[in-house]
Amino acid sequence: MTPTVPAYRRLSVEERRSQLLDAALSLFAHRAPEDVSLDDVAEAAGVSRPLVYRYFPGGKQQLYEAALRSAAEELRLCFDEPLHGPLLPRLSRALDRYLAFVDEHDTGFSALLQGGSVVETSRTTAIVDGVRRAAAEHIFSHLGVTAPGPRLRMTVRMWITAVEAASLIWLDEDKQPPVEELRAWLVEQFVAVLTVTAGRDPQTAALVGALAEDGRD
Repeated sequence: MTPTVPAYRRLSVEERRSQLLDAALSLFAHRAPEDVSLDDVAEAAGVSRPLVYRYFPGGKQQLYEAALRSAAEELRLCFDEPLHGPLLPRLSRALDRYLAFVDEHDTGFSALLQGGSVVETSRTTAIVDGVRRAAAEHIFSHLGVTAPGPRLRMTVRMWITAVEAASLIWLDEDKQPPVEELRAWLVEQFVAVLTVTAGRDPQTAALVGALAEDGRD
């Protein structure tokens, strides 16, 4: 009996675009953007260079920005945690997903946040900044704050910057300390910076009090 040969299935436009973006993200995860060519993406996806141009006529810049948006959306989803249960475990789970992304994308994450790439533009900078702002909004939601004051806003944004810096240093230090320890340390730092700000800001002081009550439950 002749074995059945699977029928060839033509990819839809969205499926092909997704395939190309996945290939590009995989390459950008391990090499700086300027070290990735369209030929590299075509080879990784198993397609021709003209096909890559058909989907991304703007060339490498358009492909990089599209890949960056895809990565940014994945990073935003890291903080998409249900708004119930104790706050700090919620934050820990979000950081676990964030650090898993950092671990997986490694070199690409460093290139993304450190900048200096030949393909960096105001648009790519805005994409990265959008991730930071989305992370801050998620944190305010978890804190139950709809109108954060300037001190609380600054505190949360400073902590997000510290998380990014710690992630880059962690990669530079050969991913030491262990990721679980890094995550616990970052959660402790979040409580610490809120506690410092609480001495100057009644809104933050109320949040720190609520966190203390939360921890006793």
